[in-house]
Amino acid sequence: MNAGFWRLRTYQSLGSTSDLCATLAAAGEPEGLAVMALRQTAGRGSRGRHWESPEGNLYLSALLRPPGMLSEGGRWALLVAVALADALSRFLPGTAPLTLKWPNDVLLDGRKVAGILLDATAKPGGAIDWIVVGCGVNLAFAPELPGRRAACVAEFAPPPAPPQAADAVLDRLAHWRAVRALEGFGPIRAAWLARAQPVGTTLQLTYNGKLLGGTFAGLADDGSLLLATGGRVEAFATGEVLLQSDRPAGG
Repeated sequence: MNAGFWRLRTYQSLGSTSDLCATLAAAGEPEGLAVMALRQTAGRGSRGRHWESPEGNLYLSALLRPPGMLSEGGRWALLVAVALADALSRFLPGTAPLTLKWPNDVLLDGRKVAGILLDATAKPGGAIDWIVVGCGVNLAFAPELPGRRAACVAEFAPPPAPPQAADAVLDRLAHWRAVRALEGFGPIRAAWLARAQPVGTTLQLTYNGKLLGGTFAGLADDGSLLLATGGRVEAFATGEVLLQSDRPAGG
């Protein structure tokens, strides 16, 4: 499993697992540290959103110091998403509709079941100094999200205890980290696409304050979103995707 690489610290309560990981990373902590809290009081989601953190769900962050440039950070969000989907598949029936949404969401039945937060710093010249990958997974509860629909594992199967889920996530994260080190980003890109919405799916993308409409055209080699819009295919390294399933019921 993950015992050979990860050093897991578990806390009853923390403000944020990623904040603690980042503090330790900045102080020189070697890679392989993982921090889990049974409850968070100041959990963070993407784009500065608050992440509801009731006890019974998974709150886990891990420290990596991989080679490469900080500009490649988006690829790590996709790698973590694949690892999360792999791990959750162990606890769900094979018929459970588990999919990935660019760049950092895991969906269950079209609703958000897990999110990913990346914090990172660079060395002089732009090489990665450290990356902290934070994961929030709805195991037992699906907190309400403003303007979004959420799901939890408990709707489909008996939910694992957070330590059991953490072990599965860290196991798959170590696996895909090793795959990338040996084979590059290609296998991660293929694994992500295998769990994504089909090419041709209608979506909207918020980018630089604008709302763009189009259809999903896959991923570029660097992990950027490919959007077919206005008669051409464009690549986007940042932005937020909105699918039909993101709309609240009745909205």
